[in-house]
Amino acid sequence: MSTPMISVKNLSKHYVLSHDAGHDTLRDQIAGSARNLWKMLARKQAGQATNADDFWALKDVAFDIAPGEVVGVVGGNGAGKSTLLKILSRITEPTSGSITLRGRVASLLEVGTGFHPELSGRENIFLNGAILGMSRVEIRRKFDEIVAFAEVERFLDTPVKRYSSGMYVRLAFAVAAHLEPEILIVDEVLAVGDQQFQNKCIGKMQSIARNSGRTVLFVSHNMSAVLSLCSRALLLEQGRLLIDGPVDQVVMRYMQRTGSSNGRYVSTRPAGSLPISIRSVEILDSHGHVSPALDNGRPITVQIEFTRSAHFTDPLIPSVAFQTPAGIKVFNHHSQLNQQVFTSLPEHGTIRFQIEKLPLPGASYYVSVFFVARGRIVDQAENALEVRVVDGGFYAQDGINEGAHGLVLVEGKWSAS
Repeated sequence: MSTPMISVKNLSKHYVLSHDAGHDTLRDQIAGSARNLWKMLARKQAGQATNADDFWALKDVAFDIAPGEVVGVVGGNGAGKSTLLKILSRITEPTSGSITLRGRVASLLEVGTGFHPELSGRENIFLNGAILGMSRVEIRRKFDEIVAFAEVERFLDTPVKRYSSGMYVRLAFAVAAHLEPEILIVDEVLAVGDQQFQNKCIGKMQSIARNSGRTVLFVSHNMSAVLSLCSRALLLEQGRLLIDGPVDQVVMRYMQRTGSSNGRYVSTRPAGSLPISIRSVEILDSHGHVSPALDNGRPITVQIEFTRSAHFTDPLIPSVAFQTPAGIKVFNHHSQLNQQVFTSLPEHGTIRFQIEKLPLPGASYYVSVFFVARGRIVDQAENALEVRVVDGGFYAQDGINEGAHGLVLVEGKWSAS
């Protein structure tokens, strides 16, 4: 077994949340420290292990990452993701435990991390390269690629403090991705910039993951990006490492534990505020269970609960749309495609849309529901649900790379004569 590039052992980070006013004088500071020490001793004597003001951002986290692995870190806000990356980047000291990093480390944790605001883009490229231990010859060899990727040619000799946030992060990502450190740590870089830049970043990171052999630790709330880039993921929750395993399984568990992605949407609009309204939307898996995790190649059902006022008698056309987190619509299916329009609905009922064999590759999708009457939308639940599709055996072969087949999976037959 190869020596890990990143080794984390029993890592913990503790903060004490203070609600006292700031100390104005040295005497106040000494008195405050004495009070805190007295409180700590009193708690220990009383057998109290913790205080309401104690906060563990990380607690006993341990894992190893091998050379060439691309590992995602997922979890809700406050789970400890950013704290972990700051410790690995040596920005923050741990309270206890140890980390071992083998090789040069480039970190992209925030917009402009590691940049000097008074220096130009050109100067910051060389500064960052020097910090990574690279020679000027190595940096010059990559310089044109960095500038072209960042698209900041016109502003190369302008101090970066005058850059927009988009320009800042483009250059920061380009430097981190092109200067070839052995370890690359990236935190939510894809949350900044336009869609074209985000796609460009994902493409570059895929190239890094597949071709360079570098070790990458990637934090993102974009589950599609995590799934496309990583083979393994860590799920953090309240500072603890909950799961360490294959990325599909970890993302599925994360979505199941996230209340907003539990396979059910409930409208907050008051009942009766519209002539006909969507009250709830549920996604049922192949077993008939409400779930945000779906198997491709298996049946699913979208279940729409509605209310209708007595005076609403217009023919209704419901539709269901799936789209990627990038906003690309994968399909939009409405009842009229089946020559079906709903004309006699109860005042409170359920409409169901069924797919016999879900034809989507493994990824995350947003599900929207629309009610259309007389050519206009009368109610909608846009991006009501986020679901995760995993490989359920759409194709007969095992281990097939469905991501290479585009946005949908198609059944077909081949022959030759």
